[in-house]
Amino acid sequence: MRVAGQYFAAFCLRVPRDAGAGPRLGFTVPRAFGKAVVRNKVKRRLRETLRVRWRDLSPEWDIVLNPRRAALAASPEELRSEVDRLITRCGKQ
Repeated sequence: MRVAGQYFAAFCLRVPRDAGAGPRLGFTVPRAFGKAVVRNKVKRRLRETLRVRWRDLSPEWDIVLNPRRAALAASPEELRSEVDRLITRCGKQ
């Protein structure tokens, strides 16, 4: 399932797992996005935003985020609302 928004595109895949395992998260940030400092900054911002809602995801989800440049200038509240939408959409499947 693909969830696209203003700040990132996310790909959600449901994979059966053992009860002890949790959801997995990955990032794809190409070099065209900017230098390593910029790429790492956007990953840190999104990782922190997702950390707050991590318990709301069931363990069978694999999520890959592809950030957009707009995520660098977004406020934490804007990122949080986008992540909330992602979790809601992935949870409906």
